[in-house]
Amino acid sequence: MRLISGSAGGIPLEVPKSVTRPTQDRVRQAVFNMLAELVTGARVLDAFAGSGALGLECLSRGAASALLVDQDRNACEAMRRNIAKTRLEGAQVRQGDVFKVLPQLAEAGAQFDLVFADPPYAHKPDDVDLGARLAASAELYQVTAPGGSVVLESLARRGGPLQWQPWEVVRDREYGSTRILWLRKSAGG
Repeated sequence: MRLISGSAGGIPLEVPKSVTRPTQDRVRQAVFNMLAELVTGARVLDAFAGSGALGLECLSRGAASALLVDQDRNACEAMRRNIAKTRLEGAQVRQGDVFKVLPQLAEAGAQFDLVFADPPYAHKPDDVDLGARLAASAELYQVTAPGGSVVLESLARRGGPLQWQPWEVVRDREYGSTRILWLRKSAGG
């Protein structure tokens, strides 16, 4: 896996083997084509970050900052090595469960213009759909800046809520077995 574009484009990234399912290059390219100008200057949260590829891609394309969150220690160590390798400034790594970190960020008044979430997929009907749980989180809504966006990756057509209130659905696309859902918080929210 490598960064696609920007100041660190082409630099290969380390991917922790045991706990991650990296977003394919073609899916990342499609996501960044959709987001285009929203990345420049953005404050980014990469939740369930794994290798940190999405947050680092944002920094490579001109984002102001990126907070990379993952609960796995090995993933966090790989992200730190990827930050050093790419020499991208503005990245921070935070080890912790996203559902515990979000309330801490909300309490601290953190605001993000762009949030990426690539939680472990729910494969069986009785698996918890972490993406839907995250989208329903009051803390996620609170830390997303007015007019900010959330890009949620999940297994294609798993279903999930038909209504993503209070979010506006900007795009809902499938790329093979991957579903990308782009949600936006209202500018007055």
